[in-house]
Amino acid sequence: QVQLVESGGGLVQPGGSLQLSCAASGSIFEFTTMGMGWYRQAPGKQRDLVATITSGGRTNYVDDVKGRFTISRDNAKSTVYLQMNNLKREDTAVYYCRAVYSARLYWGQGTQVTVSS
Repeated sequence: QVQLVESGGGLVQPGGSLQLSCAASGSIFEFTTMGMGWYRQAPGKQRDLVATITSGGRTNYVDDVKGRFTISRDNAKSTVYLQMNNLKREDTAVYYCRAVYSARLYWGQGTQVTVSS
């Protein structure tokens, strides 16, 4: 069983930045084998992929966050990050962390990001 705890959400003005964190339970070795990702869900919409990072550090982004968001991982801290720059109103959503481990999916509880002036 893997538990994921997100943090770092909040209210930010358009053009601002936030960094989300997702800490995973379990051993460091287990974390190094996990594929990690960030997803988001806006009100009334489905949950969509934002970015992923493999156990080997390969990253992937959806087109509308490329150049603005950066996903990274610190295996020593069992934590994955999402640095979000130049935020737009349409980035407003609940952001969820997801882990793929031993052929199972695990989700965090989500953290709210609101971009508004």
